[in-house]
Amino acid sequence: MKNPIPRSLLPALLLAATRCVSVQSASAAELSLAVEIPQLNVAEYHKPYVAIWIENNSTRAVTNLAVWYDAEMRNNEGEKWLKDMRQWWRRSGRTLQMPVDGVTGATKGPGQHHLQFHFGTAPLNELAGGDYTLRVEAAREVGGREVVDIPFSWPLTQTATFTASGSTELGAVAVSIKP
Repeated sequence: MKNPIPRSLLPALLLAATRCVSVQSASAAELSLAVEIPQLNVAEYHKPYVAIWIENNSTRAVTNLAVWYDAEMRNNEGEKWLKDMRQWWRRSGRTLQMPVDGVTGATKGPGQHHLQFHFGTAPLNELAGGDYTLRVEAAREVGGREVVDIPFSWPLTQTATFTASGSTELGAVAVSIKP
């Protein structure tokens, strides 16, 4: 049987295949996140707005992972209260054009919510090695505001899980990073 691929193209094809395997291996690293929104026993309950982002050591936002808000309100009224998530707003939110594809979503009710991201793809495609803080901020109408911080380093040599917990607007937050 005759080989349909010319011999002169084999080195280039092998190089391309090697690069594909390298990209696939790099993107196999993942960040899994679990965020708990507690059930509150209050007279008037509103789902919180939540922002999840990563900051570097200079407290500069590196990337936004999620922003949950009421994007379905008429005339983009839901955007008006994004600034109630004060720390996120000052570091990143006020410069964004909402909604952000792949980042923004609807508010979430009480319970545990899971997110998964792959290093090497958006929104973690340009995360360089270093020390970071994953921040989760929640603000609720007729409620409070709370921020939970989880420091971590990238890259890691082995799988690691980091946890923190809020006391009012946020419950347990867990981050698992697989190299």
